[in-house]
Amino acid sequence: MRAVIITRPGDSKVLEIHELPTPEPVADQVLVRVRAAGLNRADIGQREGNYPAPAGSPAHIPGLEFAGEVAAVGPLVTKWKLGQRVMGIIGSGGQAEFLLSHEGMLVEIPANLDYIQAAAIPEVFMTAHDALFTQGGLQMGERVLIHAVGSGVGTAAVQLAHAVGATTYGTSRTQKKLEQAKPLGLTMGMTDANFAQEVAQATNGEGVHMVLDVVGAPYMEQNINALTTWGRMVFLATMGGKQANVDLLKVMMKRLTIRGCTLRSRTLDEKMTVTRRFATQVVPLFAHGSVQPIVEEIYPLHEIAHAHDVMEENKNFGKLILRID
Repeated sequence: MRAVIITRPGDSKVLEIHELPTPEPVADQVLVRVRAAGLNRADIGQREGNYPAPAGSPAHIPGLEFAGEVAAVGPLVTKWKLGQRVMGIIGSGGQAEFLLSHEGMLVEIPANLDYIQAAAIPEVFMTAHDALFTQGGLQMGERVLIHAVGSGVGTAAVQLAHAVGATTYGTSRTQKKLEQAKPLGLTMGMTDANFAQEVAQATNGEGVHMVLDVVGAPYMEQNINALTTWGRMVFLATMGGKQANVDLLKVMMKRLTIRGCTLRSRTLDEKMTVTRRFATQVVPLFAHGSVQPIVEEIYPLHEIAHAHDVMEENKNFGKLILRID
């Protein structure tokens, strides 16, 4: 099989396409013929040597999400049959023609979606769904502030929050992305410079019930100011920095909850629980057209280095997808 290989830590030039042996499934493993794979900023961290793959995952093959069909199954597999169209997340190894997945980590692709669309779903929608509802406890009618609303997770989060009747506020560095997010359910877009003040004005001083943040340290003070009493803040990444000063008295007085979470480092059982919730609560929304994957650009396998360069420019709205013919 062909696979994207990180030959050594470095820039996009260290990525190469190699021929490797096709793995064989054992026990409860499923061999998936990958047709498309999503790109994520975690791929950049892994390529640079700053975000290693979890134990048991191929450290030299990037890729956290995929879509394809079942090519073979292990003897203990009961849920899947040859040829079924599936999508899912994986610790690493998604950017290859074949991969092995535990059967509990796969989700059937709705009939109305193709492989490219499906590959844009698992990582960002599972992350957003888990963060908003399981970790953040978002309820119908609440107000939520979503940072980097034009990112993959941002475009997923705004759609899911809108689907349950939440009022959605979002930040972005560019006005264009804020405008692009409005058809997805964004109630109001804001600059990333003074968003706490804009939230106060938009909510008559009440604030938002929840903040979903991928930026980190630079936004901490404003996040706290933007939250209402008993508000919740969920961190998914620290792209802007990981060390922040926190006004603990304000946290105490507002009775705030601050939570951090990632998917990649969780146990298999935890990931399967997230996958089951996603399959039952979110996948039907795709089948009904209530939410949709947002694809910015599609690249063939041999253009993986260029795709990484584009991702690092941070100009895309939604997902970059690798097509694996």
